[in-house]
Amino acid sequence: MRPLHFALCVVFACGGLSAQQTTWQPSPGHTQLPIWPGAAPDPQRVAGPEESHWWPTGPGGPGGFTVYHVSRPTMTVYSPKENNTGAAVVVFPGGGYEDLAIDLEGTEVCDWLTSKGITCVLLKYRVPGEEGYPKSAPYPKSGPYPESPMALEDAQRTMGLLRFGAAEWHIDPHKIGVLGFSAGGHLSAAISTYFAKRLYPAVDTADKESCRPDFAVAIYPGHLSIAAAEWDAKQGAKKFVVRHPANADKDLSVNPDVPVTRQNPPTFLLQAEDDHVDSVYDSLAYYIALKKAGVPVEMHLYAQGGHAFGLRRTKFPITGWPNLVETWLVTIGMISQ
Repeated sequence: MRPLHFALCVVFACGGLSAQQTTWQPSPGHTQLPIWPGAAPDPQRVAGPEESHWWPTGPGGPGGFTVYHVSRPTMTVYSPKENNTGAAVVVFPGGGYEDLAIDLEGTEVCDWLTSKGITCVLLKYRVPGEEGYPKSAPYPKSGPYPESPMALEDAQRTMGLLRFGAAEWHIDPHKIGVLGFSAGGHLSAAISTYFAKRLYPAVDTADKESCRPDFAVAIYPGHLSIAAAEWDAKQGAKKFVVRHPANADKDLSVNPDVPVTRQNPPTFLLQAEDDHVDSVYDSLAYYIALKKAGVPVEMHLYAQGGHAFGLRRTKFPITGWPNLVETWLVTIGMISQ
């Protein structure tokens, strides 16, 4: 048994997929690794036992699994079968910090990345919040930070584990990035900002490693403008105050709980203007903040495309975004041409 696997105390076995199952399992040959050796920090009440549901239809074709009520976060490592570039990406599925689109914005992303020689690490972060949609379901949820620290804690922990075990997984510790969708896009921005100090007391040697991503990709992100932050702050029994200048443009000014600095990693942003779930202003606000801070940033906006399309082919030009990311990774020196 490999040393880091032993340290992580693997408790999950591989399993096949069925039409509906109690808990999600990765495809054969891959194993979920618990990221915390004991209880995770800052636990919140779980709405029920962890479960997954198969949705028969989805954007661009068949549906996929959605995972609910995650209280025991795990990471699943997908290694490239050939042409390993040494680069790695931690993937954060979206789901409004209530559930996780584990296939559409998770396993399918790993299939793409590994085909390009990039190690993919799928993070099943904590989403133990309340039942049901719409997203007006009350907090506590797993995020966005600071409403709850859980998802960001899980992201920080995973980055440290990857750097600690980089040699084992044949990863360059200086080429580890993050890629998130929707709420996961916000999580990509959050860990790009909150990396100087862990939100939790150090657990082991892995927490001595840097948790700063070397690059970040946010696809149709949410929670990044002041307007979005004010909506978040009004959810649930506990209200939060979003402090900002009185004359701030709430659409085009970044969420003050994502305090961008020059130390943020190079960032790629993509969103559709007709996204009616997370406004295009979320990407615009974050882009402006990164640009003002002098952070290398590339943004692509499209007139049409909606939300939650993942990598699935549609009739809209935005569907070609993976090629744009691949080119960008070459330009910032993370992979070769």
